[in-house]
Amino acid sequence: MRAKKETSNLILTVIFSVISIFYLFPIALVVVNSFKKKAYISKRPFSIPSGKTFVGFENYVNGIEKTGFFSAFAWTVFITVFSVLAIILCTSMCAWYISRVKNAVTTALYYLCLFSMIVPFQMVMFPLSKIANMLGLSTPWGLIVVYLGFGAGLAVFMFTGFVKSIPLEIEEAAMIDGCTPIHTFFDVVLPIMKPTCVTVAILQTMWIWNDYLLPYLTLNMKKYKTISIAVQYLRGGYGSIDMGAMMGVLVLAIIPIVIFYLACQKYIIEGVVAGAVKG
Repeated sequence: MRAKKETSNLILTVIFSVISIFYLFPIALVVVNSFKKKAYISKRPFSIPSGKTFVGFENYVNGIEKTGFFSAFAWTVFITVFSVLAIILCTSMCAWYISRVKNAVTTALYYLCLFSMIVPFQMVMFPLSKIANMLGLSTPWGLIVVYLGFGAGLAVFMFTGFVKSIPLEIEEAAMIDGCTPIHTFFDVVLPIMKPTCVTVAILQTMWIWNDYLLPYLTLNMKKYKTISIAVQYLRGGYGSIDMGAMMGVLVLAIIPIVIFYLACQKYIIEGVVAGAVKG
């Protein structure tokens, strides 16, 4: 039995290693082509840059100059950080209230959050754009509110599952010691919810950082651009694209989120499993 189990594990390791190569190959291809002259990117996309095809960091410099990369990077960091913080704070409090207060309102609120996860974005994109303009949400601060609404469904679902696993006696003991509900949440419940907080932060950060549609629909393009929007400015008329500059900017956009994911990936499974079983 042990030999069969080891063989099975070896086969699974090989299979998933091959699958991982397919996922990593496009990223490697972008990195390799970011050091080529743009004329050779389409002609020889799979070749290693050398000799006359190698341009060093020229594509990166051109991409940064043409897109206003540093400004877009700063706005992307601002929107991502504060959107994730708003999602974690608001949805964790909402999930705690839903789990501890049982009535028709909290039940309806919970199912409304679940329903928001299954509604196709295409159904709401045009009304969203109109309402965002009417309410003056075409700024990075307004976009944070929009992300809070769209990210609340998954976050509330995950936090609710975790809160149900927290023994109620811990909160009762805190209240007996004189804690108000606010103090109980921030001093007792929120620290216990750390694994799920990290998981939600990772998932939401990866979504918001790479998102294109919401910033495109809501932001005032004349004043604010995120990285995903700035990359599109490398597309010229009649389908022309500065492939060299685009490859350089894409690499610069990928690096921060890859580093963030690699640093935090161990918390994803921990956070998901933590709320899987009610204690």
